[in-house]
Amino acid sequence: MSARRDGRRKQGFFARQSLLTRYILIVVSGFLFIPIIIPLASLVYMTTSAIGGGDDVRFTMKYGNAGEVEMDWHAEARSLRGGRPDEVNARLRALADEYPEASLFWVDAEGQTRLRLPEDAEGEGGVPDHWSADDAVRFMKTSVGGDPFTVVAFLGENNGEAAFMALQLPRKLVEAGPSSGSGTTFFVAFVCVSFVLFTALSLLFFLRIRKRLLLLQAAMSKRGEHGLPAPVEVKRADEIGGLEGAFNGMVEQLKAGRERQQEEEELRKKLISNLSHDLRTPLTVMRGHLYTLGKEPLSGAGKESLATLERKADGLGELIDNLLAYTLMTSGRYRLEPEPADVWRLARESAAAWYPVWEKAGIEADIRLPADPLVWKVDKLAFRRILDNLFQNIVRHAAGGRYAGLYAERRDGRLMLVIEDRGPGLSGSSEGKGAGIGLAIVEYLLREMGLAWERESSEIGTRILIYQSGSSETWGDSR
Repeated sequence: MSARRDGRRKQGFFARQSLLTRYILIVVSGFLFIPIIIPLASLVYMTTSAIGGGDDVRFTMKYGNAGEVEMDWHAEARSLRGGRPDEVNARLRALADEYPEASLFWVDAEGQTRLRLPEDAEGEGGVPDHWSADDAVRFMKTSVGGDPFTVVAFLGENNGEAAFMALQLPRKLVEAGPSSGSGTTFFVAFVCVSFVLFTALSLLFFLRIRKRLLLLQAAMSKRGEHGLPAPVEVKRADEIGGLEGAFNGMVEQLKAGRERQQEEEELRKKLISNLSHDLRTPLTVMRGHLYTLGKEPLSGAGKESLATLERKADGLGELIDNLLAYTLMTSGRYRLEPEPADVWRLARESAAAWYPVWEKAGIEADIRLPADPLVWKVDKLAFRRILDNLFQNIVRHAAGGRYAGLYAERRDGRLMLVIEDRGPGLSGSSEGKGAGIGLAIVEYLLREMGLAWERESSEIGTRILIYQSGSSETWGDSR
């Protein structure tokens, strides 16, 4: 009882191992993917940027940001206070080496441009040779916020002298603009990787379910010992694991049922065999007393009763023989030795042996078999037993029709042996019983010899058709 309760608890709606629970988690993750992954990507990007401390931005700016370049330039200008023109020229040339992409120049206190670097750019870029107040205002107006980035610093302590020097750099070298695209690339990559992981997780979930179902299907189709499926290994305590456990339980029940059926079958065979042997002794004694009684003087009614007892004793003997034969057949101890034989000849010989019995019962025999032999691979004794059982059924069940037919018929390209009567047949009532065992023996022997049969019953009688179920028949000599 506790095991069943545990099984029901494991299969609950929110059970940890439940397939439904895992599937709901995947679906919820899918719904939350877009509204959560975008803020998450932004948060991760900002966090990594904060941890990096702007080093990435600094790396993209060769000389630092604009403020740092401006502070450095002003510091250089202060260091040149009272400097001679040749000293200022020498320092600017050194700074030109530090800023190879820059344009540099300086103007003395009289407004004369003393040095312009690079030297091949003289007279270009709006730098006049002699500066007026208008030139200075115009230069500052065009340089503020423009490209190139321009820094102007007066020489001397506190940058208080009239002379000044200027630095012009491409603005992209001192400002990290949105053109770098590093944040967008990271964001797109993060979203794509997250989507791929989500898709892979979903696909893996369903592929594992499919694999387990296919394994279970293969186990159901495969037959092991005694024709039963083999148990499967229960790997997980989820819905499929419950199905696998139920399948194993069914296999165990089938196995137990098969073993019980085999035991009952063996018991039945043993019981029939023992009863058959035990009944033979009193039947033999009964026949002996009936034979002795037949020698005594009896009235007409007595003789009729004696004849009835003799028929019943013969029928009982045949039933016991059939029981023994059927027991041997079903236990696999009835050996057959099929060999090519003319079935028309075997049918004629069996009919000839039964002719006196039919004549005594008032049955007219109509035998119309071809002259050319029909060769089938059969066990002769078994085939005669088949015919004997069928002929006996005519006497028992169809004697009222007073007809027994034995002839050949071709149907669907097959040549068949037909046994016919005109009585109520096996579908009607009769005085004798026990046809079930006799017909079971007929069916078993025909199947073991590769033959088949059909039974057609109607109001005018019964027809038994015997034919080969596989290979075609052979005409010719039966040697």
